[in-house]
Amino acid sequence: MTATLPAPRAAVVAGLGGWIPHRAVDNDELARTLDTSDTWIRTRTGIRRRYTIAPGEATSDLAVEAGRRALKSAGAADADALVLATSTPDQPCPATAPQVAARLGLGPVPAFDVNAVCTGFVYALATAAGLIATGTAERVLVIGADTFSTILAPDDRTTRAIFGDGAGAVLLRAGDRSEPGALLDFDLGSEGEQAELIQVPAGGSRQRSTGLAAPARDHCFTMQGRPVFMHAVLRMSASTQKLIDRQEWGTPDKLVAHQANIRILNAVGDQLGLGEEQVVANLDRVGNTVAGSIPLALADAVTDGRLAPGERVVLTGFGGGLTWGSAALVWPDLPVEALPHQPPAA
Repeated sequence: MTATLPAPRAAVVAGLGGWIPHRAVDNDELARTLDTSDTWIRTRTGIRRRYTIAPGEATSDLAVEAGRRALKSAGAADADALVLATSTPDQPCPATAPQVAARLGLGPVPAFDVNAVCTGFVYALATAAGLIATGTAERVLVIGADTFSTILAPDDRTTRAIFGDGAGAVLLRAGDRSEPGALLDFDLGSEGEQAELIQVPAGGSRQRSTGLAAPARDHCFTMQGRPVFMHAVLRMSASTQKLIDRQEWGTPDKLVAHQANIRILNAVGDQLGLGEEQVVANLDRVGNTVAGSIPLALADAVTDGRLAPGERVVLTGFGGGLTWGSAALVWPDLPVEALPHQPPAA
């Protein structure tokens, strides 16, 4: 007699929320202290505005607010686990996730950080999906949150023009692959040989073990723009194509990629044969929010009608490590609050 094995449990997106700090910084404000202009920034990045935390605020503050909104969207009071994607934790030790879980009133649940920089949210989704698949948790809160304003060199016009602070979150619940919102497939990868392309040189064990003080600038984020651009387009396009082929979709209805630069988004869309309306973009309003980027773009797209229930969606990211990753799902019908204190798109 042959036993019939139960179908594996799927992780289903049940709630979505986003949060940005109150302080908006537009391009004209940056131009008053840096050798740049609104035109220079917009034509090279597509960004008009970004948000930064106030003195005394931290990544956990944004994560908590985004998490609350995701729980509210799902109509849930709690979760069995919390995975926080961030590369700007409140402090190097301990992890920030347990503090976020405590502030959300989740109790003594497992909570931990994942650091894959701009790919962090996709890595965290895959990790949370594993917790659900193994029966370790029924509901997992996945948050992407970063405050890169705290690690940028004040005089670096390139990085200060690109990055903003923000957080986004989804609540995943156990369900069936046939349901809208089920995470159907993942593709993840890394290339550590290229780690120097995106890094903060100082502050870790490598530098500290020398016993030598590092220059202040070595504690700031650095990025080699041209090779990062090429790697980002190559990796996100190839990763997305793998999922499209495995799902036999032909093309997805929507691509929600990491919001790094409008030229990167356009290039990835071109590589995949997607029209401009199929590639979700909100970086003009919030900048590159690192691990918060993809869920914030999702929240914006739902609330302004660019992403509808039933659409086939691929999420894709690329970041330091180098890391990249993608996830495929059919978008569910969710109530999502609009991002706060934010003017509408121009």
